[in-house]
Amino acid sequence: MNYIWYFLIVISIIFGAVNGTIDQVARAIFLGCELTVKIVLTLIGIMTFWLGIMKIAEKSGIVEFLSKLLKPIAKVIFPEIPKDSPIIGDVAMNFTANALGLANAATPIGIKAMEGMQEINKDKESASNSMCTLLAMNTAGFQLIPATVIAILAANGCENPTQIIVPTLIVTGTAFISAILIAKLFSKIFPPQQNSEAKYDN
Repeated sequence: MNYIWYFLIVISIIFGAVNGTIDQVARAIFLGCELTVKIVLTLIGIMTFWLGIMKIAEKSGIVEFLSKLLKPIAKVIFPEIPKDSPIIGDVAMNFTANALGLANAATPIGIKAMEGMQEINKDKESASNSMCTLLAMNTAGFQLIPATVIAILAANGCENPTQIIVPTLIVTGTAFISAILIAKLFSKIFPPQQNSEAKYDN
């Protein structure tokens, strides 16, 4: 990515020099740097506020409460996992933290869920259906409150930055459901194969 940005800057300077607009290019660079600093400073305040709200929700037990409500759904999505396994709780907690924008809390929980799935995975060299489904869910990035987008809109002077909440729910919800359905579809098309040891034993 750094090389791409470097290439774009160099090309801009070259074309500016050829077209005689190098002064405009230089002015645009300085204006861009100034705008970047303003946006970053605004983002710090807004993101601090939202992360504080989410941290309160985490400490007050709201996240844990929501994860308990989602456990029955997680059992349906991950039928390969034993019903009484703590992995189900980790999956529900991971989804809840992601939905509330608590990425820092969701990541270690997701890793813990993956480790648990690997322990019950019969083929240690390949990802199980449950692992692929969890990865798809995290990649879809469902969010109830898109704090980052709201912060960016507010930093750029948007009068009503929260208007993005409903469209974000629709888009991320659609992506989330699609990711699960596609993962389930591919699990049927490409069923897990027995490992070499199992084949040898047979």
